[in-house]
Amino acid sequence: MTYDECIQACLECMEACNTCYHACLQEEDVQMMAECIRLDRECADICGFAAQAMQRNSPFAKEICQVCAHICQACGDECAKHEHDHCQRCAKACHHCANVCQDMAS
Repeated sequence: MTYDECIQACLECMEACNTCYHACLQEEDVQMMAECIRLDRECADICGFAAQAMQRNSPFAKEICQVCAHICQACGDECAKHEHDHCQRCAKACHHCANVCQDMAS
């Protein structure tokens, strides 16, 4: 696996999380979406950071990808609980990114 594939997965996941975050804030029951919103932020941030770490060939890239995989899995699992299209799309992107980052880390 190359960094390029993992960077792409991270950037796509970051975009899906940012879209989901914004859309969740527009939902009627924002309180019900609180954990989804929180994890969207965490996940978007770590995905952006992981992509940058790989782009600059950081000696910590594998460890960062490991943490990224863990957060992506948690965010994907949370988003999957909600029926909204944006949550389902985000869950798919998160789970894909978690798998790619896990491969990169190992």
